[in-house]
Amino acid sequence: MLLAALGFATMGGFAKLLKGSMNAGQLVFYRNAVGLVVLIIGFLIKPPVNKGAKFHLLIFRGMMGTVALYTLLYCILHLPLGTAMTYNLTSAIFIALFSFILFREYNGHVVLMAVLLGFTGMLLVYKPAIHFPWYYHAAGLLSGVTSAIAYITVGKLNKYYDTRIIVLSFVLTGFLVPLILMLTRYFAHIAPDDVFFIAWRLPHGIEWFYVSSLGLAALFGQYFVTKAYGADKAGIVSSIGYANIVFSVFIGMTLGDAFPDWMSLTGILCIILSGVIISLVKRKSPAS
Repeated sequence: MLLAALGFATMGGFAKLLKGSMNAGQLVFYRNAVGLVVLIIGFLIKPPVNKGAKFHLLIFRGMMGTVALYTLLYCILHLPLGTAMTYNLTSAIFIALFSFILFREYNGHVVLMAVLLGFTGMLLVYKPAIHFPWYYHAAGLLSGVTSAIAYITVGKLNKYYDTRIIVLSFVLTGFLVPLILMLTRYFAHIAPDDVFFIAWRLPHGIEWFYVSSLGLAALFGQYFVTKAYGADKAGIVSSIGYANIVFSVFIGMTLGDAFPDWMSLTGILCIILSGVIISLVKRKSPAS
């Protein structure tokens, strides 16, 4: 999960570099196009081995992941980055809630407190702003909820499918949806927007490197997050995902962001402590 967090944080860094030249819909398209090419090459080299029988869950996981990605990028375009990422990382809270309601998964008071400590640290780092129209915040909450549902579904799919097939369900959906909307816009003569009915645009110059790196970093993150959610309870794994914030802060500094103030540093320490607590609890728990 730490590797996944590093991948997603790196993806966010390249998305920030492309923010002025490409819109959310174009980023979704190219992000998944790069991943799709790499996965196809991988399947040719080493074909996947699957038990199958859960195709409907694969489709569902792909759709939820695509909605989560669209809403996250929409929020990044219209809200401060801190607010957008805060909403997306509420997925850890929703995962704990949904896992308890649907599967009666409860990891103990210590883990619950560690999750809340990590969430508090996240708020201290990003200091989210609330003075924006309600529909931006609705999109942010939708990003957190759909991310949670997608990750819970990943944990149920790992018994039946190769990790790469589960990743493919998201990457292929995230490639086809913007492609279909792009073609619909062209043939129906719909005015282009920044999210759904996007205009076709090829990267230029250094943008090719940024787009390729964004797609590879996202695929790296998707692969390891799929491995992680297949290895343990969703409520525990999701808490380690707060490390995304720590990586993002330092990647942001390399791109010109200011050094974190004392409140942000306190938040980073809370996030690290949250992960350490959960790791120690896992080591002490009896083997299943």
